[in-house]
Amino acid sequence: MMTAFPTLRHGPALAGAGAALACAATMAGAHGITAEPGAERAEFDIVSAAITTEGRIATFTMGTAGTPGAARPDPAGGLAGAPVFSYVWPTDIDPSAVGFAPGAGILAFAVTIHPDFDDTPLFDENGSGALDDDGGAWHSHWVVLGPDDACGPGALKVIDIPEGETPPVPPTWPGLPLLLDSPGWSPVFAGTAVSVRVPFADIGVVEGARFDGVTAALRVNANIHAPLLCVTDVFDVASGDLSLPGRVNE
Repeated sequence: MMTAFPTLRHGPALAGAGAALACAATMAGAHGITAEPGAERAEFDIVSAAITTEGRIATFTMGTAGTPGAARPDPAGGLAGAPVFSYVWPTDIDPSAVGFAPGAGILAFAVTIHPDFDDTPLFDENGSGALDDDGGAWHSHWVVLGPDDACGPGALKVIDIPEGETPPVPPTWPGLPLLLDSPGWSPVFAGTAVSVRVPFADIGVVEGARFDGVTAALRVNANIHAPLLCVTDVFDVASGDLSLPGRVNE
């Protein structure tokens, strides 16, 4: 595993190089991607990542050397500069499969936590009776990633929606100026694994996909403008090089 990325880089596979994906796919084992432990933080040290399907349901699973979800970021006190912890499955699924524009960027499924703000306005994850105080509970997102050197040389961000533009977004888009969806699928933490069950109208788009596993920290821009949400630290990458070696159901 490669654990020294200061930011999440977009390699050849994420840029859409089919040949690189084909070569890297040999790294995927019978149960998705397996990796040797070695990252500094056990709760973010990936030992396995998988996507499996049953009927129209895809299950995203990640195993870690420690207890996933055990760590939470320290609050910044507001949206500006707010930290985010995440477990992420980058994929080669076209973003249109979940409601974004075709070819909008790199579609990734993510389980995140960020105590300073709530970006799931349709759901009450913590059972408080309020819809706007759930950022401190682990929850799921679809995000569309893309490169932006403003986040660091070669680094990735959640793609911004420029002021005045109205690109296609899923019906559960939370209203933030980002290509981010808040579908409400609840993550399950059990022992050393986190998993999420996600329904699809066309499960075929998942079954033909390739994927990777990443644990990372992100941060909201201190000035709350584009780039709004950058990847700032990568704890671990399942493949070691973001080559998307994982194959669904294999």
